[in-house]
Amino acid sequence: MKLISWNINGYRAILKKGFADFLKKEQPFILALQETKVNEEQLEIEQKELNGYQSIWSSAERKGYSGVAVFFKEKPLNISKGMGIKKFDSEGRFISLEYKDFFFITAYFPNGGQGPERLKYKMDFYDAFFKHVEKLKTKKAVIFCGDVNTAHNEIDLARPKENEKNTGFLPMERAWLDKITKKGWLDTFRHFNKEPDNYTWWDYKTRARERNVGWRLDYFFINSEYQDKLKNASILKDALGSDHCPIGITIDS
Repeated sequence: MKLISWNINGYRAILKKGFADFLKKEQPFILALQETKVNEEQLEIEQKELNGYQSIWSSAERKGYSGVAVFFKEKPLNISKGMGIKKFDSEGRFISLEYKDFFFITAYFPNGGQGPERLKYKMDFYDAFFKHVEKLKTKKAVIFCGDVNTAHNEIDLARPKENEKNTGFLPMERAWLDKITKKGWLDTFRHFNKEPDNYTWWDYKTRARERNVGWRLDYFFINSEYQDKLKNASILKDALGSDHCPIGITIDS
């Protein structure tokens, strides 16, 4: 069972860059998208139902901003948009699907830039998300993915020393990822790969992707009790169309 997550930096834009072909080639059980930047009513049916997939969308109240979506072939038992917290749900940052054996969650975690208020918003989202998934995992296994907007350790970005005081690598942001892993949540990619130079985001403006000067901001986490089901984790660095690349895991069904 293949699961994929991708910050696409605009759904309508990536549709013009071979997204349908990517979906057809990869054939994931679930594909989660972040930063869709579109409201569902702006899309035609054929844009939401590609290659036999259905989709669920959570959009921001602000047009052209944020948003997440999930493409799936097998209908889930339950779907939840949001965590039940207005200030987060209004930005379209969370979708949860419940299947027989696990919850699948995708989230577009806030960026902490643009001043202290947004950094506090990001940290508040982190705390609320942590409480939510900790509660869910008492019921059944949880898999969560998305653009976390933080590089965890020095190995996870090309220039750690230069970014110690920048959002995305601040001690308080990294401490949240420490808390996640100490609570038994497994960073699936690092479970298999301890090598440097593995990134998921590169700055467009500086053509950083060509030089692989990047950040690993996108993650799949599973709770440790489900670890024996995990078979593989990867970064699909050759998939183009966004400033992020997709990431994936394979689990036993």
